Amino acid sequence: MNATAMKAVRKPSAVVARQGMRSTNQVMNQVRLDGRQQHVSSSSSRAGTQLVQKARIAQEVRGWQLRATGNKNAIVKAAAADEPEEKKIFGMSMISLGKFVSLAFMFFCILFNYTILRDTKDVLVVTAPGSGAEIIPFLKTWLNLPLAFGFMWLYSKLSNVMGPQRLFYTIIFPFLAFFTSFAFVIYPLKDFIHPYGAMNAVLDVVGDRFAAPLAIISNWSFCLFYVASELWGSVVVSVLFWGFANQICTVEEAKQFYPLFGLGANVALIFSGRAVKYFSQVRANLPPGVDGWALSLKGMMSLVLGFGLLIALNYFLVNKFLLPKAKLPQASKPKTKKKKANMSVPESLKFLAGQKYIRDLATLVVAYGISINLVEVTWKSKIKAQFPNPNDYSAFMGDFSTYTGVVTFTMMLVSRFIFRKFGWGTAALITPVVLFITGIAFFSLVLFSDALTPSIAALGMTPLMAAVLVGAAQNIFSKSSKYSLFDPCKEMAYIPLDAETKVKGKAAIDVVCNPLGKSGGALIQQFLILGFGSLSASTPYLAVFLFGIIILWIKSSLSLSEQFSEVTKEDIKSEMKEQDTTDIKIESKVGEGGMVEGEVVAKEKSE
Repeated sequence: MNATAMKAVRKPSAVVARQGMRSTNQVMNQVRLDGRQQHVSSSSSRAGTQLVQKARIAQEVRGWQLRATGNKNAIVKAAAADEPEEKKIFGMSMISLGKFVSLAFMFFCILFNYTILRDTKDVLVVTAPGSGAEIIPFLKTWLNLPLAFGFMWLYSKLSNVMGPQRLFYTIIFPFLAFFTSFAFVIYPLKDFIHPYGAMNAVLDVVGDRFAAPLAIISNWSFCLFYVASELWGSVVVSVLFWGFANQICTVEEAKQFYPLFGLGANVALIFSGRAVKYFSQVRANLPPGVDGWALSLKGMMSLVLGFGLLIALNYFLVNKFLLPKAKLPQASKPKTKKKKANMSVPESLKFLAGQKYIRDLATLVVAYGISINLVEVTWKSKIKAQFPNPNDYSAFMGDFSTYTGVVTFTMMLVSRFIFRKFGWGTAALITPVVLFITGIAFFSLVLFSDALTPSIAALGMTPLMAAVLVGAAQNIFSKSSKYSLFDPCKEMAYIPLDAETKVKGKAAIDVVCNPLGKSGGALIQQFLILGFGSLSASTPYLAVFLFGIIILWIKSSLSLSEQFSEVTKEDIKSEMKEQDTTDIKIESKVGEGGMVEGEVVAKEKSE
């Protein structure tokens, strides 16, 4: 131990020693005062002397421990023992409350922007010249996925040469610059920079079945906006925000903050949906010949820029003024890391095929991803048919986002009651059953519109509008159930598994099932569109795929529910057995005042 460290130890020890002397003097004075006489009896003197000796010995032992260990944390705790308790609001200290408010505000702004971008990107690519909803599967597979991998590679490289703050600004400002320049520069020049004539000539040669891939080239700036909007959700939300939150929040704070962020996200959906609706309706008050959608774009992207600058300002203020005073998570000391199951795709497939429990869980994940994708694209094609004007399309999507936020917020509150009252099996079945019922209604309206026209007309709407509304209800529920029911069910299913199966099963599902679920629906639609020539011609076959996958989903949910119950019962029995074989027992008796008193005692060998 160097001289500086020795001084650091000696100084607190001296302080503690002085405190010990003061404590000793207080004890001696107390002994003198208790007597209330000039002469203390010999027995009282001996008692006082023993108290003094005990206090002195305890103080010397304390000082020796501090000097021997050099434990700075113990010194700090001893020095701060008499400090007044920090003021708390809502059970949080002022610093923790500052963290929560700043992170909640940042999360609100990020998701407010994401909702506007998500609704706008769909309107751009679906209503673009020569395009439609069938462009979305091709975009997700051939443009969004490669650029996402490329962006994450660039991010990892930048993280090696930049600090956290510089990296944050380096990532977020290019996003804001692109979205702003798109509305004010790129979109007004769309007729000059998009090769509509050349692609139309190619389309005349190859046929309409290749209209979707060619539309990506024709509307390349719109597709670039689509990818940038998707990246905002994955990079800014998942990487930047949650990385920053994990960097500044302790475990105790995370337990308090993170559940509330989920509710706040739905509030952002409600407000951003109203903003999209407002800017989409400006066309009604414009004179003829004015491009209303261009004006709406400028308004919404101005909001994105404003909230983006607020995100950056909030980040700067937190780092500048709050974090220097805050308690941050301590870097964990070196320890042996748990072995992680990094499984290759063939190993994952083999593991999935080997256990029924994991197979059923994997089926749930894949079926959800495919089902949502199959329904969403067909539904958006009907929205375009009902609302061919971009402003009308965008206004409808604004309402959709608002209702999604309200329903998801409600479902997150109701889901706790569902799990507690009906259990895992019922919660796991709700999502596929409702998707099956609404799927029948949606595809019936699409495929049998002529036969249903008289009945739907009696309700004051057309079969197309009815299909749009039913599809909206289906998609609202699918998004809300993902966060409130499906994700908790999926994670709970891992809990009763043994450590090896839990680690390997999760690795296998992450490697195979998540990507398969996301891209499986897109690939199915691509093959059907290319095979039958258009999305509308392939709709009956999409319905067959959807119902087949949902039936398989329900069957796997029922099977997994039985297995989940059995494994959970076995865990409870084993815990009860372990408690029954302990070497202690609890004896109770009625004590004074009629109160029941309990005592933990050792079991006798004969028991």
